[in-house]
Amino acid sequence: MDSQTSNSDPYPQTNLPDSPHSDEEVILASSRPKKRAGRTKVKETRHPVYRGVRQRNSDRWVCEVREPTNQKRIWLGTYPTAEMAARAYDVATMALRGQTACLNFADSVGLPLPQSIDPKDIRKAAMEAAEAFRPTAAAGGEERRIDEAAEGSSTQNVMPPDYDMFGWNEGVDIGEAADGVLMSPPPSYEERFGCDDVESDAEVELWSYSK
Repeated sequence: MDSQTSNSDPYPQTNLPDSPHSDEEVILASSRPKKRAGRTKVKETRHPVYRGVRQRNSDRWVCEVREPTNQKRIWLGTYPTAEMAARAYDVATMALRGQTACLNFADSVGLPLPQSIDPKDIRKAAMEAAEAFRPTAAAGGEERRIDEAAEGSSTQNVMPPDYDMFGWNEGVDIGEAADGVLMSPPPSYEERFGCDDVESDAEVELWSYSK
């Protein structure tokens, strides 16, 4: 066997599908209404319009996308608004499906695509796209948390060194993308619930990440 074939990249850059190139050719999620949940006793967490988006803890939105070939899910992160999560999904699905992608927003076709279809590249590009649509108020809150953290570092004699051991200083979601959110979901998630898509009807308890 050729050594180059055996060592080839499973996600080569040349595998990127052709992206949509005009608004007229874009398939929008709003034109394809979702099916109503078939289980009345299960709380619906899917966004009523946006694809790939679910609500979490009433004030957060999580996003993931399925690979078209093997149906594996790629975790795209947790966001403060549904639009940010929907933008992340658009970038990911364009990278995976090209012109056949069903988008949440027509103007998402202009967003930068990942360098390859490697899940890490897709996740990175999706989160960068979502960050561009972060509301000003949310961005201001993020800056305040950073300022408070900087002030806290100068008063360590007041705050116990093990303050964060008990999870009292939680609350950062997308800001920790480089560490926690950029991790793929644990394999046991699929095995435990048997879900094959983020669009499934049943509500499941989404995984949490820890360092």
